[in-house]
Amino acid sequence: MPDFDRAQEYVYSQMRKLPSNLYYHGIHHTRNDVLPAAEKLGQLEGIEGEDMLLLKTAVLYHDLGYLEQYFKNEPIGVQMAFDTLPSLGYSNKQIGYISRIIMATQLNSQFRQDPNREDLLQLLMCDADLDSLGRDDFFVVGENLRRELGEYGLSKSVKEWFKSQLNFQKSHSYFTSAAQKLRNAGKHKNILELEGVLGN
Repeated sequence: MPDFDRAQEYVYSQMRKLPSNLYYHGIHHTRNDVLPAAEKLGQLEGIEGEDMLLLKTAVLYHDLGYLEQYFKNEPIGVQMAFDTLPSLGYSNKQIGYISRIIMATQLNSQFRQDPNREDLLQLLMCDADLDSLGRDDFFVVGENLRRELGEYGLSKSVKEWFKSQLNFQKSHSYFTSAAQKLRNAGKHKNILELEGVLGN
C-alpha cells in the first residue's frame, strides 16, 4: 500500500536542502502552489483514488531534481522516485506512471510543456505546474522566476521579461477544461495588464 504521507515527508525534508536562490522553484512552489492546484483541478475533473495518489506523488517529485542540477532536472526527479518509492509501498508500475507524469513537465525546444494529450494526469500536472499564469499573484510569482533565472545565467531586464511573459501567456493554453474554467479569465486579465505596462 503506497504511503503518500511518508513520501511527502521525505520529499519536503529533501527540498529544504534546495539552493536558497531558487526564488521560484523552492519548496513553496511544490507545497503551496502545484500540489493544491493539482488536487483542486483533479477533483474538478473527477480524479480520485489511485489516480489522485499518482498525480499528487508526481507533483512531489517533479522538481526534486533541482537538488542536483538546474536545467533538465526532470530525469533526476524520476530517478529519485525510482530510488525511494519502492520502500514506501509503490509498485514499479505505479512509479513508471508517476515518472511519465513528471516528464510531461519538461520543456521542449519551444519552451513549452508537451504532455501526452490522451493522458489526463499528465495534462493536470502541467496545468497545475503553471496555475499561477491565471492567478492574481502572477506578477509576484513571475518576478521570482525572473530573479531565479538571472542567478542561472538567463538575466532579463524587467521590460524584456514582461515581453517574454506576454508572448508566453498568449501562446499558452491550459489543457484541461477544469483549468480553463478556473484560470482563463485570470489569464486574460494578466495579459491585458502586461499589454498595458508595455503600452501595446
